[in-house]
Amino acid sequence: MANLILQGRTRAQESSSAIERMYITMRHLFNRGFYKPMGVSGDTLREALLILRPEIYGSVAEEKVELNGLLYVIDRLPFGIEECRYINLTSDEGYKNSHFKAIVPPKRRRNCYRIDEEQMNIEITRGRSEIYDILTHLTFLFIESHKIMNRVVINEQGNVTRDWQKLEKAVTSKKDLTKAEREVALTHTANILGRTFEEVSSVYGSFSCPENKERFLDIIYWLGKLAIEESIEDEKRIVTFSPVLRERLGHHIHGEIWANTIKKKLEELNLLDRPIHIISANMHSVMNTLYTSVALKNELKDKSIFDVYESLSDNKNDKLRAKVRKLALQKGMTYIEDQSGANINVQIFDTAQYVDCEYKNLIADIEDSDKPVIIVMDYAFGEQAYETMDELLKPYITTQGAKTHIDVKSISIMGKAGILEGGKGDIMIPSAHVFEGTADNYPFKNQLKKKELEGHGIDIYDGAMITVLGTSLQNRDILKFFHDSTWNVIGLEMEGAHYQKAIQSASKLRGSISPKVKVRYAYYASDNPLETGSTLASGGLGTTGVKPTYLITEKIIEQIFKERQ
Repeated sequence: MANLILQGRTRAQESSSAIERMYITMRHLFNRGFYKPMGVSGDTLREALLILRPEIYGSVAEEKVELNGLLYVIDRLPFGIEECRYINLTSDEGYKNSHFKAIVPPKRRRNCYRIDEEQMNIEITRGRSEIYDILTHLTFLFIESHKIMNRVVINEQGNVTRDWQKLEKAVTSKKDLTKAEREVALTHTANILGRTFEEVSSVYGSFSCPENKERFLDIIYWLGKLAIEESIEDEKRIVTFSPVLRERLGHHIHGEIWANTIKKKLEELNLLDRPIHIISANMHSVMNTLYTSVALKNELKDKSIFDVYESLSDNKNDKLRAKVRKLALQKGMTYIEDQSGANINVQIFDTAQYVDCEYKNLIADIEDSDKPVIIVMDYAFGEQAYETMDELLKPYITTQGAKTHIDVKSISIMGKAGILEGGKGDIMIPSAHVFEGTADNYPFKNQLKKKELEGHGIDIYDGAMITVLGTSLQNRDILKFFHDSTWNVIGLEMEGAHYQKAIQSASKLRGSISPKVKVRYAYYASDNPLETGSTLASGGLGTTGVKPTYLITEKIIEQIFKERQ
């Protein structure tokens, strides 16, 4: 037993050390300005990732190519990146005003631009966490590409296997593949990847997109092709960081513009002097919770409210969502589409205009001048949470030049997180955030309580949560250590400590907002990385996340409205 405990601790320590090495290396490479991922400069990143073997990247340390991890990464990187030898990380440098068309990855809001056949530019506007995220994914991608190369190159002259020749013929063919031709190509691809025909057939459709039905075959071919050219012809792939990005990083440029836009809009709407409640959440749950009962009266006759929320979550029901949005815009909602580069859209709800809706009775006896104003900000990303919250809580200089402190009454953070005990769809109520890799900890009095959310058929867990440097770097050993240790960690996410650091400095030190500001944190489980097959790479929540999302939202809104009574 003692040996098993020691073994587990040693693996957790190795993993923790590997994460630390990766981040130190990434900072060094960023300061240097460029690196070759498969060269000497990329050695440390590759070695650390292979020691770490994060759950999200599955079989990255094995000879066979990892398919679920590849899909996870491709969804978060720009279309066509596998074809690019040069990847340039830039700041917002004016490409949106050029002829280049913005490419936005399906699962990450970031603007990317294909400069030419060989180069992809990726705009970084969300801070260091975004750089870490991209470099980690690229490291995985390049490791997988060299696995493909090692399986198809026969000798030092660069001769390749018959399987590779057949895949190349299928990919370079200009005509659409028939079912038979596709299955032949998948057979050869399965041999190249060290996977079964059934495995590659089952993931093939997940990679397809309107631009390219055969994208899976293309990705495998181009990853292998560039790795072969790098190995045989010494055509190195290079990642560069633009001088402007290196100069601007950490200066809160996008966060400041973003926050000032919100405050200016509050001033225009004459809401600056009203009690303010900030919620970090998605762009639909608060709006739907406030307005669905009136906007969709007919639909609610035969269905429960949660059934209607499920319907609203379905992308096919655009008309239903449009009805709710239309009513919201008529009855107090203002929408601010982000133009700052922060990629965080915002909704402002003036509850003085909130009449004939679900929660109207809770604020009916309050004077309009005292009715709450709710600001809903879309999810921040990692360290960006500090930048945006820090800037939002700062005093505002009005158009008349007067310095105004915003009357922030509460800040609520709701989002997805990995759970270490329980499963997808369960709810976590944190009592503190611990920052990974340090002993920095942020205990707080959470206004949301476990007992308030119980009794709805959802398991609720409370305790500390770990704010990780990147979800893509977590492995079973380090997570098990967090869960089993005296830290009593119930889950992991990327923003909590950053939000709380900004809230504490604004309320306890800088005097930007009241020291009595109330905080609420609640997360619903998107995955359990300690369970095989339950990681983020295994797929999304589907409708499992609907009930916990709206249950948390309802409790937040109830507390906000009742605070004023």
